[in-house]
Amino acid sequence: MKTNINIRKFSITDKSEVISLWKTCGLIVPSNNPEDDIELKIKFQPDLFFVAEIEGKVIGTVMTGFDGHRGWLNYLGVDPVFRKCGFGRSLVEYSINKLKELGCPKLNIQIRTGNTAVTDFYKKLGFQNHDVIGMQIKL
Repeated sequence: MKTNINIRKFSITDKSEVISLWKTCGLIVPSNNPEDDIELKIKFQPDLFFVAEIEGKVIGTVMTGFDGHRGWLNYLGVDPVFRKCGFGRSLVEYSINKLKELGCPKLNIQIRTGNTAVTDFYKKLGFQNHDVIGMQIKL
């Protein structure tokens, strides 16, 4: 499927469409409330929350972040109907360009253990395994 996408900043009017997409893509886990995650993002670095659309329909998203030391990608997802068309790559490249504009020296991602399809996707984009352990604490 060859078609053009438009990548732009998230708008609050995209909210329900984005949450629906995240559900379709399996990006929502019980410990994360997508509405809360969107509210947090639009309060902090809203200019780094992007959607990809085709003919006005949101088909992809990525929440990009920069903490002054490294960049992060979260909620990268593309509607399964539009996968294998290069749209995920386009979203990552768009985020990378925005991070470079901010002077970001490196980009990290976290992938759920066992999600080999996503791991393979990022490897094809040039990401390499980094010998670290990801840990978290809920606040």
